[in-house]
Amino acid sequence: MSGWPWSINIVQQENPPLVVSERTVRAALEGALMTYTKDDLRIVLTDELRLIARDELPSWDWSKREHIRLATEDWSLAQLIDLSQRVVDRPDVQVGQLPDLIAAYRRSSGGVTGGVKNLIFAANGPKPELVLRDAVSNDEEITRNAQFCLIYDRPIGGEGLSFQALIDWWRDRESIDAAVDDREVGHRLCARLQASIGDNPAEHLVFRTYLKRYAGGRFDIPALIPQVYLHYDPLTRRARGSSGSPLARQRMDFLLLYSDRSRVVIEVDGRQHYADEQTGLASPRLYGEMVAENRRLQLAGYDVYRFGGHELGAPDAERTVATFFDDLHERMA
Repeated sequence: MSGWPWSINIVQQENPPLVVSERTVRAALEGALMTYTKDDLRIVLTDELRLIARDELPSWDWSKREHIRLATEDWSLAQLIDLSQRVVDRPDVQVGQLPDLIAAYRRSSGGVTGGVKNLIFAANGPKPELVLRDAVSNDEEITRNAQFCLIYDRPIGGEGLSFQALIDWWRDRESIDAAVDDREVGHRLCARLQASIGDNPAEHLVFRTYLKRYAGGRFDIPALIPQVYLHYDPLTRRARGSSGSPLARQRMDFLLLYSDRSRVVIEVDGRQHYADEQTGLASPRLYGEMVAENRRLQLAGYDVYRFGGHELGAPDAERTVATFFDDLHERMA
């Protein structure tokens, strides 16, 4: 038999698509970190990346790969991607495929591009006045009315912003003694957050309903953050005069950060969203501004959910809100 009666052409892809999974990202991450010597790796994991405490390091006999796996045990894909970005930003490591994996993850996962840089929230008074101390690094400073808002100034990565992280930050900010348990610190923090909601019963209902999810010390879920500056116009309404602000709204009612990219805005639509302030009549202009802002946020990668003031005044409103949060967390899990 001189040959096959048919021919087979095998076409190889020059650049097969990257598979982004916990397995592939972990392998690339380990490959990058293993370019360090074991001595240096132990320093990087503890003092520089702060992934593990010195007294939790394994014995010297463990391999470099085992060191890394211990420090990142049970991590989610989002957490591994967040760490990968931190590793890529280091000048002394061979990054390999990490940049491509990070880019592929961000293209496929949706959400907001760019990390969280400034979180100004719980505003309960005059608008803060801001200056950029370093415009290149986007370092800002509140020069006036700082007492009327809070600024979360810690990094927010792939794990998002949990209520536990907010409690830890509040404890440090207020210099609360370590003997005070997290539950009490959480109560004090929530009192300050509720103060920013003012006398809006519908928003209080949403906030109180979510607080019940913390019952039993479940502080590892995303924090519900009220009165968040999502946009900022440095001029006041009075200073703008008749020209008005180019921003339809500056503060959002609530924000949930499931990760630095997965951001959920929750709005409670009272009369001010659709009715003229003077006449109380429905205003097509205000409604148009609201839906235009909705589109802009959604195109930017935010998930936006709105409650009508009327539905939050119904007898079963609390159950409606609780069911919404159940469904939302199931979707975002």
